[in-house]
Amino acid sequence: MKRSWISVAVAVAVLGIAAPAVQAQGGGPPPGGMRGGGARMLQMLMKDITLDKAQQTKFDAIQAKYAMELPPMTQGERPDSAAMAKRREVMTKQQEEIRAILTADQQKTFDANRTEMQDRMRRQEN
Repeated sequence: MKRSWISVAVAVAVLGIAAPAVQAQGGGPPPGGMRGGGARMLQMLMKDITLDKAQQTKFDAIQAKYAMELPPMTQGERPDSAAMAKRREVMTKQQEEIRAILTADQQKTFDANRTEMQDRMRRQEN
């Protein structure tokens, strides 16, 4: 458990260091970004999963790839249905790629975390 938090902390630190450099080059934050909901979702999915160095490298690459594919969102505004459908599609692909880099035991934990997260989201909708 402690290693998983360290991995998350390292990933956050890397993103924190890389973001200003990208912004300085005129890139700015990725459209849609992984701030807020997306980052929290990944954190919940990876709860109690410790990645080795190779997995962490792949995880970081997957996360960066899909952050660039997410449609932009304006804080405080509800996205239209097409943008929400695109976000769901991108996040589903991202989850599938992340799951593929995990061991069988890690996949079980990932699946349990995903089920728990989906249940929590359904309760909030009601």
